[in-house]
Amino acid sequence: AQTIGGPCEGCEALLEYGNKHLSAVDTLPEFETTQPQMVVTGMVYQSDRKTPAAGVIVYAYHTNRDGIYPTKGNEKGWARRHGYIRGWTKTGEDGRYTFYTFRPETYPSRSEPAHVHLTIKEPNKQEYWIDSILFEGDPLITQKVRKSKGNRCGSGIIELQQKDGYLIANRDIHLGLNIPNYH
Repeated sequence: AQTIGGPCEGCEALLEYGNKHLSAVDTLPEFETTQPQMVVTGMVYQSDRKTPAAGVIVYAYHTNRDGIYPTKGNEKGWARRHGYIRGWTKTGEDGRYTFYTFRPETYPSRSEPAHVHLTIKEPNKQEYWIDSILFEGDPLITQKVRKSKGNRCGSGIIELQQKDGYLIANRDIHLGLNIPNYH
């Protein structure tokens, strides 16, 4: 049963990296061929909000440029729902993580802003979800959407920056911040 952070449909997908060696950097499928290319990066800090946190797994997944979670048909586990545009990092001593990917699109229904889902697992703790990355300037980020965010591990609403031909999405993570049942 999920205790840290409350209910979490699909959090166990974080554990589906199999025998892949996790490092602080991962490249998601279709990064090389899809525009606009984006780098999701940031620091993971311990609950004191200052000390870098080592050994934290960060799981990310998002839609393609058509706003769907694409599958190839042979997916197992949560990949059937999350699609294959997903990846895993594990922070080093400096607490940094980086995903090379591309900017996702909103769902075809335009029911939610474009976003990147994030789930984390600290050493010796259960995995839990944090606020998804949303992109400042997205017309679907209304005041109602802003108010609905719990700032789980800090705000996920970020201002994209342009650097060296990439969109840079900097999302720092403050472990335990605004996470129910976090001890």
